[in-house]
Amino acid sequence: MAERNHSHPMDPKTGFCYEARTYSSLRPPIPLPPPNQPLSVAEFCLSIFSSTSTDGATAFAVNSTTGQTLTYSQFVSQVRSLAYSLKKRFSLSQNDVAFVLCPASLHVPVIYFALLSLGIIVSPANPLSSNSEIAHQIQLSKPVIAFATSQSSHKIPSLKHGTIVLDSPEFLSFLTRSDIEDDFIKRVKINQSDTAAILYSSGTTGRVKGVIMTHRNLIAMMAGIHHYNTLEAAASDKPPRHVTFFTVPLFHVFGFFMLLGAVLSAETVVLTERFVFTEMLRAIEKYKVTVMPVSPPLVLSFVKSDLAKKHDLSSLQAVACGGAPLGQEVAQLFNKKFPNVLLVQGYGLTETGGGATNTEGLGEATRYGTVGRLSENIEAKIVDAVTGESLPPGQRGELWLRGPVVMKGYVGDEKATAETLDSEGWLKTGDICYFDSEGFLYVVDRLKELIKYKAYQVPPAELEQLLHSHPQIADAAVIPYPDEEAGQIPMAYVVRNPGSSLTEAQVMDFIAKQVAPYKKIRRVAFIDSIPKSPAGKILRRVLVNHSISGGLSRL
Repeated sequence: MAERNHSHPMDPKTGFCYEARTYSSLRPPIPLPPPNQPLSVAEFCLSIFSSTSTDGATAFAVNSTTGQTLTYSQFVSQVRSLAYSLKKRFSLSQNDVAFVLCPASLHVPVIYFALLSLGIIVSPANPLSSNSEIAHQIQLSKPVIAFATSQSSHKIPSLKHGTIVLDSPEFLSFLTRSDIEDDFIKRVKINQSDTAAILYSSGTTGRVKGVIMTHRNLIAMMAGIHHYNTLEAAASDKPPRHVTFFTVPLFHVFGFFMLLGAVLSAETVVLTERFVFTEMLRAIEKYKVTVMPVSPPLVLSFVKSDLAKKHDLSSLQAVACGGAPLGQEVAQLFNKKFPNVLLVQGYGLTETGGGATNTEGLGEATRYGTVGRLSENIEAKIVDAVTGESLPPGQRGELWLRGPVVMKGYVGDEKATAETLDSEGWLKTGDICYFDSEGFLYVVDRLKELIKYKAYQVPPAELEQLLHSHPQIADAAVIPYPDEEAGQIPMAYVVRNPGSSLTEAQVMDFIAKQVAPYKKIRRVAFIDSIPKSPAGKILRRVLVNHSISGGLSRL
């Protein structure tokens, strides 16, 4: 895995080296364990957690749907018991794959840590996926065992060691064994280069891919979180113990790494089985939530909803937004409505373990439109898609990334791996971006999603941000619509606010007044809701199919 290159002089303001044509992080590098040291991400997190001053009675996880809680001592005990039970009962081998198809519950973190500590590869998926989607994921990751609930287990085909049902007496007995050999986990030697997880990409533009994350990839992410915790502790007499409400699914890369980080940081995690906006507001008030990882649609809900006024949200200190682009207007409205809540943004992909850039502190968080500076130990290039030339600050091109968090490849897809990772370890993100004169990254749009209108390229995200600023629009998405003369035209799918009688002409006029003629929206359809991935990314291919079939296909 490529580590940071110090041999070339770089501009201290932008991080750009004119000789190597690469950008380096402006943040101080974070030391990582020696690569050849046997170490799992579970051991890394638990070793830092155990050195943190916490009593075992501190709540680790709360299920806000049922009110059940799990203390830290119970969590550690259940992880050891489940790992021991799996080893004894199924004779699982290191690098076997376990498929996890469960909604958020107190059992999920226990399953993740038990598997990771044994060197079993965790492969979590969305329990709402269709049978064919799950069949595709299983074909990619080739699991030998699965974990599911009685609601989702029927979607999983027959596997070598079967499917363990979480709401069964058998599984509960696995969590409470008392005959555990003390050092059995320590006897398992896991290399950092071993695969820790296979996470599934969002598949917003094509078929879902299985992203291979190594223990070292995840340790690099966790080292960053530990670094921030250390700085926070140094700046305070009594470092805060955060209460984090998880709105992002635990099977998604954002939720996955935040959950690992919560254990390392000895946070209290508030989980919900079914996300409902009003129940989330109640949970913030009840459990004194301080931090929330969120996707842009939720920030939009906070901005547009009056329900927040009915709840005491004074405990909330920070909201970390990622997963999809957040419009500048929406961010400004959020800060105006919640002046005491720090809204930070980041950028990452499943292929980078979730993290690549971030904003730090109030000064960076209020630079609207940016997704922050490069995270520690990360390098970047901005590459002209036509010439292949690496571009300096201020110029737009495809973002390439390199560093210890970059995936090993796509499971069972050598072609896609070769197209995405080059021989020097650079990951081609497929996103059109640029760096400004102070090293801040701006995401323009997905390379594959740019609308080709005549000779022009129109970024859908730019038009979506403008549509979100309209007082009668609750949500919107922009897609390419085929046109004989222009090639493609921008088409908007719009969700009107209740009671609104907004027309197609009014939508088109609203945008036409704010953009160059080639960016005008030339077709509008009204819809009840915008189809999105669990991370909040618009599923444009669903809308494209709907538009081409003349609205006959169901959304």
